[in-house]
Amino acid sequence: MNDKQNLTIPFFLNRSFEKYPGNPFLGFSDEKAYTYSEVKQQISAVISFLEKLEVRKGDKVAILSNNMPNWGITYFAVVSMGAVVVPLLPDFSEEEVKNILEHSEAKIVFCAQLLIPKIINIENEYLKAKIKINDFSNIDVRNNIVYDPCDFSTNEYTVSEDDLALLIYTSGTTGKSKGVMLSHRNVCFNAEKSGVLQPIFPEDKFLSFLPLSHAYEHTLGLILPMMNGASVYYLRKLPTPAVLIPAMQQVKPSIMLSVPLIIEKIYKTKILSSINSKNITKLLYKIPQLRKWLNAAAGRKLKETFGGNIRFFGVGGAKLDPVVEQFLIEAKFPYSIGYGLTETAPLIAGANPDMVKLNSTGPIIEGIEMKLNDVNPKTGEGEIWVRGPLVMQGYYKEPELTKEVLTTDGWFKTGDLAVMDKNDGYLYIKGRTKNVIIGSSGENIYPEEIESIINNFEFVLESLVVEEKGRLVALVHLNFEELENKYKNFKEELDEKMEEFKEELKIYINSKVNKFSAIKVVSIQKTPFEKTPTQKIKRYKYIG
Repeated sequence: MNDKQNLTIPFFLNRSFEKYPGNPFLGFSDEKAYTYSEVKQQISAVISFLEKLEVRKGDKVAILSNNMPNWGITYFAVVSMGAVVVPLLPDFSEEEVKNILEHSEAKIVFCAQLLIPKIINIENEYLKAKIKINDFSNIDVRNNIVYDPCDFSTNEYTVSEDDLALLIYTSGTTGKSKGVMLSHRNVCFNAEKSGVLQPIFPEDKFLSFLPLSHAYEHTLGLILPMMNGASVYYLRKLPTPAVLIPAMQQVKPSIMLSVPLIIEKIYKTKILSSINSKNITKLLYKIPQLRKWLNAAAGRKLKETFGGNIRFFGVGGAKLDPVVEQFLIEAKFPYSIGYGLTETAPLIAGANPDMVKLNSTGPIIEGIEMKLNDVNPKTGEGEIWVRGPLVMQGYYKEPELTKEVLTTDGWFKTGDLAVMDKNDGYLYIKGRTKNVIIGSSGENIYPEEIESIINNFEFVLESLVVEEKGRLVALVHLNFEELENKYKNFKEELDEKMEEFKEELKIYINSKVNKFSAIKVVSIQKTPFEKTPTQKIKRYKYIG
């Protein structure tokens, strides 16, 4: 295969249709999946429908939907025509959806039935049709063009590597959404190199529950399995434990992609709470050798909970708690941490379960350049810059913002600080440059590192470290339900208990950090922090 000519989604899609026609491809966890040949026919029917709707090469087509087989079918139909998919996160507000549809100049929007209220009143000069993605029926009764599942397209489309495939609007942690322009080359190169890092086979089953509208799940959870003839299964409801656990038992996935919050919750609510429920196991867990034995036993149970066939559990989108990662290592759970951004389609660095090292994302993927810019000679820390076929074309309609992050010679400035082990090339991410707090004597303080310590304190669910009037303040959200269970008179003694708790937590934090990272104030955050789709806290909402 000549990669230089064939890094397009239609090329890989047609190759898989030829190689794996009878293999299961897309389905819900509780039903039989459509085969590759069945998906091929459905894609052709949707292309025919789009042709009737007068979609042309380069037109924007939005998808506002939770994960489902029709999400992928619609996506593949659009990009096969050389049109551009604008995937919208289901969590976007009505106002965000309205702004993005207008900014992107989307001609059609495919919307899940439950999300129709978010688009029903939206009108602009570009939007010509609103289609229900569940069955491809018209939402707007003024449109009389009807989808026919038996239809097929006879047109041939030419799609080039540099053609725009995706326009992804990031929610980010810094406020304003930006439209990231990803080409066919960006996406296909990234998926191919991810497959070198962790080989995927036709027998593999993916259980997909992160939003397909995010670059992480899109590239590694849809394009990568498609390239290799694997199958992908979706949930019908939100991935709560009550939904996820039965689905894992039914599908018995071999591959899953997650964000840290999911596995951290499993560790805290299932593993750690079980150990802490008995004084003897709580005591034994403090002895390193016995802790490893207990973790190994917990790991065997955890694999069974995941269906018994899990061989790759990818974690990305945010920093993983080091204590949880240590548990995964001792539990011999086949996890791996990846690092990337939407702007890099997304993976920059990663490992497979045989390569993992505590606190590292692993080395960079094949075929790209990476350097640390403006390295601190004392700490070895620098900003990660990358160059290669994975780097976006820019921010849509934002040339000035694009210039800020893309150099004239092709380097993308990630905004992430890291150190690199010169012996093996492994990256160790320190934090975002924008998040770094400068101490009174010029020291770099990484709030993420302090937060990982705070989050391991009993009853803490999540935390955020900010600077207020020159002091470091820890905003802490607690598990009030567990507190009530432990302290029977909790509500009556709430104020007193909270003051005791805050003092204990402050002493605990400051015993584990250096002097200039010491917390001065602990403040209780009564409601969960607002988060991005990858479950990162929206810091900008709590600063200043």
